[in-house]
Order: sequence, then C-alpha cells, then structure tokens
Amino acid sequence: MGKIIFYEDKNFQGRSYECSSECSDLHSHFSRCNSIRVDNANWMVYERPNYMGYQYFLRKGEYSDYQRWMGFNDCVRSCRMIPMHKSSHKMMIYERPEFGGQMKELTDDCPSLTENFHFNEISSCNVKDGSWIFYEHPNYRGRQFLVRPGEYRRFNEWGSMSSRVGSIRRITV
Repeated sequence: MGKIIFYEDKNFQGRSYECSSECSDLHSHFSRCNSIRVDNANWMVYERPNYMGYQYFLRKGEYSDYQRWMGFNDCVRSCRMIPMHKSSHKMMIYERPEFGGQMKELTDDCPSLTENFHFNEISSCNVKDGSWIFYEHPNYRGRQFLVRPGEYRRFNEWGSMSSRVGSIRRITV
C-alpha cells in the first residue's frame, strides 16, 4: 500500500493531505503544493485534474519544495500510484502513429534515443510489460510521460503534445 503526503508550504509545513490511492482531483484538499513526502511506492503527480498537464515521477523520499521534483510551479491536481513491477519490462516503440514506420523493441533503459536508434520521434507504442517513463530530452531530463501496459496509437494518448522523446526509463522497484 502506497502513501504520499502533500503539503501546502515548503519544508512540509502548512495544511497537508495524505493519499493512499489514485485521485483524479485533489483541488478540494489543498490550494497549492510546495512539498511532498512519499512514504512508500512510486507515484506520478500531475499538474492538472484527471491526470493531465505536466507529470512528475516521485520515488520514496522527501521533496522539500516543488523544484526538488523538477516542478515548474506549486500546482498539483491529481496523482496515481504506479504498481511495482519486479519482472522483465518490454515495449515496442514506433516512429509513426498507429504502429507504423520503424519499430524498435525495448527491454531496458535508453538514455538517448538518437544515439541508440538514430531517431527521436515516437508516435505510438505498445507496452507489453512494466511501466515506463518517456523523457523529452536525453539523459532523463525534461517533461516526463508515464506509459503503463497497453496500446498508445498516438503520442497525445500518453499526454504529450509532441512525438519528441529523448530518453526512456523503466520504473523498477
């Protein structure tokens, strides 16, 4: 069972809200979020309700201000716990929408799509096993996008406004 605690002020001060399951709209529990404590499990927090907007991956630990989780502002409006996955990871990435164009299979982290595969556009993917994070830039930097097992026929289905992906990381225990 996971647990995440949101605080309105920096350094775990002010009004707080404890959450142990996914929540599509946190706005009634706090007006802003300046620090977070993740007691256990992995979580994705979202800037807007219904798992929209900027996404931030958080592991167990303390984040004393929003810049510690690479946040752009103090706005957190939804969250979801990411189930632990201990076995192998597997995903097919495609250059074009609807699983078209060049296809590559991934079973491990990829710090640079350009260096490894000579392209940095992913327009669709099929996640077979495990959860993954797409990063906008190489070396796990920039905007983050959670992809869980399932089919994503277009990049907007994982929340992106662009097919540009610089790196990919598995979510492991």
